[in-house]
Amino acid sequence: MGPLLVLKIDVDTYRGTKEGVPNLVRMLKAHGAQATFLFSLGPDHTGWALRRALRPGFFKKVSRTSVVEHYGFKTLMYGTLLPGPDIGVQAADEMRAAHAAGFECGIHTWDHVLWQDNVRGRDEAWTVRMMRKAAQRHAQVFGQPPHTHGAAGWQMNRHAFAEHDAMGYAFASDGRALLNEDGSLVDPAAGPYRFPGGRCIQMPTTLPTLDELLGREIGGSTIGTGNIGAHLLRLTEGARRDHVYTLHAELEGQKLAPIFEQLLTGWKAQGYQLASMAQYHDKIKDAALPEYPVTWGEVPGRSGELIVLDTNT
Repeated sequence: MGPLLVLKIDVDTYRGTKEGVPNLVRMLKAHGAQATFLFSLGPDHTGWALRRALRPGFFKKVSRTSVVEHYGFKTLMYGTLLPGPDIGVQAADEMRAAHAAGFECGIHTWDHVLWQDNVRGRDEAWTVRMMRKAAQRHAQVFGQPPHTHGAAGWQMNRHAFAEHDAMGYAFASDGRALLNEDGSLVDPAAGPYRFPGGRCIQMPTTLPTLDELLGREIGGSTIGTGNIGAHLLRLTEGARRDHVYTLHAELEGQKLAPIFEQLLTGWKAQGYQLASMAQYHDKIKDAALPEYPVTWGEVPGRSGELIVLDTNT
């Protein structure tokens, strides 16, 4: 088996579920690619994210990535001027269609903005309640309990990680590997690991996301839609190791779909197998994996701290 390029698809919004997910299913099927869809299963309160405007770096990212263009004005009003649609009720057909098409499905979150903006400081009761609401809705939508998770905004707490073990999850992808300014790995060997005493394998995202690269100056060039695909493919050339790439139904599934097409074609040409998280787990489940503590850090191009794998801890 050659190296894997694991496609982890975060689905944040109602619009992303209704429009982006079917588009991605068609693209992935056309390329013979596997992937994992991680769904937001409760209300879409994307408009609440506007409260982040006071955070350092927020406006800089908004100006770089055209948030209104990619997410839509209506989505940005959910939870403020408009009621937030219940994604797991109103877009359940699209979720089930992705599963019926042969793709692995799991949990992203219950309420994306509520989780991303609050979980780091919340207690066990709040955390478990949110996660179990998502698990119950997953069972209602798919007729089976969830088996994996990828945290909204790469935000977690120790109670959330303990809940993974309580739920019996064998693997999840809740954090990031540390990256250099150009998106390359700080530690080229960074990969799957466990937390001390935990059973669940963590599969950190090892590549930058499109919204972390767009509009930034790297190596003397400004990264735009015309060169971002080539930049990412340079990070994976050589096909010497497995990678986890996080994409978004709202970006690669919609206006940035041509870039994702370029990446899918390029990764196949580089010798990668385009895989799901479950396929990655099958490859590494019997390996002796390192243990690292829960750590917070920053990733270039994204504001705020995230769960990160720091192999120096």
